[in-house]
Amino acid sequence: MVRRCFLLLQKQGLIEQRKGPHGGARLKLAPKQIGLGDVYVATEGDWLAVADPAITGLMKRVRADGMDAMNETTLAQMLKRIRKAGGNGSHKNGASHKK
Repeated sequence: MVRRCFLLLQKQGLIEQRKGPHGGARLKLAPKQIGLGDVYVATEGDWLAVADPAITGLMKRVRADGMDAMNETTLAQMLKRIRKAGGNGSHKNGASHKK
């Protein structure tokens, strides 16, 4: 699943991947240039396809509105929020998971 997501992100030009012992993946753009909506579009695939023409128009509008809302937040902003919250798996109630 992760490999598939990375391939989709690469196809959309959001990341670049390198093979080998020092390989991996890295962003092609600065995190502040990538909206959450960009990531969503790159990885959504056909799993949200709706075949019923009666609701297709509504789904398109909902998707467009959702994309606008998600792109108000960049990856950089989301990382900052995660770090500020502790980024350690904490939940709103203060509990955290430890393995």
